Order: sequence, then structure tokens, then C-alpha cells
Amino acid sequence: MKLSDMNWRDVEAAVARDPRCILPVGSTEQHAQLSLSVDSILAERVSQEAAEPLNIPVYPVVSYGLAPYFTAFPGTVSLRVETMMALIRDIVASMRRSGFKQILIVNAHGGNNPIGALSQELMADFGDVSIRFHNWWNAPRTWAKVQELDPTGSHANWMENYPWTRLPHAPAPAESKTLFDFAMMRASPPEELRTLIGDGAFGGPYQRSDEDMLALWKIGVEEVREALGGPWPELSAKDA
Repeated sequence: MKLSDMNWRDVEAAVARDPRCILPVGSTEQHAQLSLSVDSILAERVSQEAAEPLNIPVYPVVSYGLAPYFTAFPGTVSLRVETMMALIRDIVASMRRSGFKQILIVNAHGGNNPIGALSQELMADFGDVSIRFHNWWNAPRTWAKVQELDPTGSHANWMENYPWTRLPHAPAPAESKTLFDFAMMRASPPEELRTLIGDGAFGGPYQRSDEDMLALWKIGVEEVREALGGPWPELSAKDA
């Protein structure tokens, strides 16, 4: 259930029933012809679909992340690492203050991976909260399905092209795009990177059938739900 559909009394009652909640984390960045909000749309939607049958609260998605390499593309927003870490720290601290002790962070943007290290730090600092960091798109079974469909699955190509991330006025190119040198990408400042990758896609087909994408999505939702299910550690009284 969406936190935005709850009031504070609803949250108090939810915490009394169950100590779990989800924080979706995305990004606002170029995705070729797809929405700039692809990562935020996917993080929030996969979290909501996974949590709904369990009546677990899903916080509003964090829509900005770490994307310095795409800043030459208009519309991209990139937080500084220290800004992102401070933001997540404050959100988790507020969740803890509300009573949530088992927090699943569902991430949809590879650039946000430093949050995984922060999660370990926060557990060391707080002692009475358990945090799981879950990259939904490359969880084991989801990533295996990507590889089964097409091992070129990557940024802004077919792997992120769902009915809910497309823009009606910007259809996907019919042809496949030649894959480029990832080592060169990592070594390129933003302006050079934009020149290198052109429209922003990393290469491969731009779109697959909705049947394929919905099959992939189903697995992704299942794995988020499994991560939410635990197992979670039993925190001892001395840690509380």
C-alpha cells in the first residue's frame, strides 16, 4: 500500500502489525526515447506490486540519484554522493523513528549502488534496524531471464522498455544499435560520453514484445516480494 494513501494513524497501525516497509529508489536521467523517469517508475511500480498482497507500506520513490555521467543530456539530475547518502540516511532514520525495523530499499538505478554500503553503515550505527538493499533488475532470477531473452539487455534498450516507461510521441527505433565500448564510456567525461553514445541507449534492440516484458516483470515482482519476506534477523534485546 502506498504511504501517500495513508495518514499517520494508518502508519501507526501498520507498524503495530508488521515492522516492514519499502523505500523505492530511482533516478531522473536520459533513457534515449524513453521517459527520463524510467528508473523511478520501475522502482516504485515493482515495489507497489510486490507489497500490495502483504499490506506493507511503500514510501514515495526517491526520484533523484547518482548519474554524473549523463549530465550532458538535458533533463538529467545528478545528486552528489554526499547529498544522496545524507538523504537516504535521513529517510531511514525517520522510518526507524516511525517504528519500522525491517526496511527493504528497492533500487532501479545502477549508479545508486553506494546505498548498499550505506545500508551496512546505518545498521552499525542504529543497531536495532535491518536493511536490505535490492537491485530489482539484476536479482538472480530476473537477471537470468534477461540473459535468456537477450544478453544485450542494458541501459535504455529493450530491458527498460515497458508499456509504462514509453512515451506515446517517441516510438522506439526499429533497428538495433551497435554496442559500444563500455571501458571507453567509464573513462569519458559527460560531453564526450554524449558524443560517444548518441541517443543515450547502450546498444542492442530498443524493444521486445510486451509478452516478453511482462514475463520478465512478473519475475522481478516475485523477487522483490521474496526479498520483503526475508528471512530477517531476530534482533536481540541488547541491540534494541
